[in-house]
Amino acid sequence: MVWGWHFFLFLVSTSNLPCWMVEEFVVAEECTPCSNFKTKTTPECSSTGYVEKIICSSSKKNEFKSCRSALMEQHLFWKFEGAVVGVALIFACLVIIRQRQLDRKALEKVRKQIESI
Repeated sequence: MVWGWHFFLFLVSTSNLPCWMVEEFVVAEECTPCSNFKTKTTPECSSTGYVEKIICSSSKKNEFKSCRSALMEQHLFWKFEGAVVGVALIFACLVIIRQRQLDRKALEKVRKQIESI
């Protein structure tokens, strides 16, 4: 009896999900950028700005699914690489500045020791 109740709850909770989350699907149109109109009318466009059209196998529904394009991924990758190189350059400069300060302090210490003799 309890097992049947859980199964009923599972069916109720999955009925609100898009068909591609609960059944197999075929991609009808590859991942493409959303137009201005599609961005306003299709909620799937809001998260990535790209969408693909899919056909669910069992229900034969046509739906849109948010996707990530290779071009967008490449752009994000190079942004990340640029940020990493920028941070590395900043820290390299900080290391050089600190090393020069420590070298000056060491030379000053040696100079004072020689003068005291």
